[in-house]
Amino acid sequence: MRVMKVLCPECGGAAIIRKTNRKHRQISDLYCACNDVECGHTFVMNVTFSHTISPSAKTGDKLIKTVVDSMNPQQRQMMLSLLHKVVHLPPIDAAPNRG
Repeated sequence: MRVMKVLCPECGGAAIIRKTNRKHRQISDLYCACNDVECGHTFVMNVTFSHTISPSAKTGDKLIKTVVDSMNPQQRQMMLSLLHKVVHLPPIDAAPNRG
């Protein structure tokens, strides 16, 4: 696992995060201090969420629901037909066999 490396903006040395003030789910202020005792700089960095590269596996159901909700009836019917083919079920519009 990688950890965030904070560098002092004054001397370029390593710094540590002393405190985190979470303003929002996607915005935090990091209160930092330079590890170099000769520098001693303390500062605040802002960390914000930018964008998703790979969606979370925990939110896959939400993604599917969003996609399905955006489909028109014809697209939904096509999707259902494709799903039935994949799981080898009879088409949903076929009459049940009561032989």
